[in-house]
Amino acid sequence: MKKILLIAVFLAASFYGLINEGLLNPGEKKYEENSSAVLEGVIAEKKGNVQVQGRGTVTRILSDDTRDSKHQRFIVAIPSGRTLLISHNIDIAPRINSLKTGDPVEFSGEFEWNPQGGVIHWTHHDPAGRHVPGWIIHNGKRYD
Repeated sequence: MKKILLIAVFLAASFYGLINEGLLNPGEKKYEENSSAVLEGVIAEKKGNVQVQGRGTVTRILSDDTRDSKHQRFIVAIPSGRTLLISHNIDIAPRINSLKTGDPVEFSGEFEWNPQGGVIHWTHHDPAGRHVPGWIIHNGKRYD
């Protein structure tokens, strides 16, 4: 009986973890409130190569970067007022065609510090499966 109870607890915890991580319902991944503090910390410490999650408002839409792989680029102001460049690979993930200045977005990707504040990239899955998958949520739709 103890084994069955332990197995049931393990399965319930695993199921909850998959839901919370967005693996069972990826379009419903919720934003974690402590993510802003983590993002602000890596910006302040000028770190790079750090997987982060955040949210912000689109302040400017830039032209696509067409060197090598194509990237949709836009600037996001996060709650602290700092701005970040989002560089979203549109050779791998879908373009966010409806994106406009003033739109709220949520994102998950790899942060790289630069003197302008930083860039978020890897906002998509890794076809080779070697990198943590990222995403952008805009108007309730997940782009990854």
